[in-house]
Amino acid sequence: MNVSRLDTRHPVFWVHRLGAVAVALILWAFAALGFASGTGFLTVHGAHALGMTGNGLLSTISVVVGAILVGAALRGGPAASTTCAVIGGLFVLSGLLNLIVLDGPYNFLAFTLPNIAFSLVVGIILLFVGLYGRASGGLPADNPYRRARGGSNAMTRVWHGESVAQEAPEDPDAAARHLAEITELADAEHAMAEGEATPEQEREVLADAAERSSRRRTLAWRRAERDGW
Repeated sequence: MNVSRLDTRHPVFWVHRLGAVAVALILWAFAALGFASGTGFLTVHGAHALGMTGNGLLSTISVVVGAILVGAALRGGPAASTTCAVIGGLFVLSGLLNLIVLDGPYNFLAFTLPNIAFSLVVGIILLFVGLYGRASGGLPADNPYRRARGGSNAMTRVWHGESVAQEAPEDPDAAARHLAEITELADAEHAMAEGEATPEQEREVLADAAERSSRRRTLAWRRAERDGW
């Protein structure tokens, strides 16, 4: 997905940004209480804060993660979305891993069961915030992520139950003229392939080839400018 093509004015990005800031504030509040308790940096039995326990290392990690979330929110909706999804996955993983070492000597973050629950819940919330409006099979037509993935093509519109019929049917006379031009060009190309083309047919085929080549170059330049190449 090309992030540069996303319409960052869409309301879905405010969910990513505000969600990231809200979680960061909770982490900072927990870290502040942890630092205020004066608990050692690597103590296994930490001080209580907000119903959980923690030590200096856990408080420091909370400050850093909160800063990353706020920085991503300030950077923009797409950055906040990706950051929330990644950190959310890490929170879930942390909760599971710390559950294994909960009663052992390797509980370096001074986790208890409330910490495990908090880590899992916050991880799920961050995953929801980060993937909201992004990872779904039923995104609306104006969704920026769907548009960036080329969601406006006909097959995707059919998948979402949208009509792909022309709003204004083509004029029958214009369609007949277009069909006649295509048939004439096809006959000329066939004649050239058989080596039986007249000079007029050769000029017609070469002119059509030059026109299509020019259109392809123009399209390539427009794509390059759009993607910032």
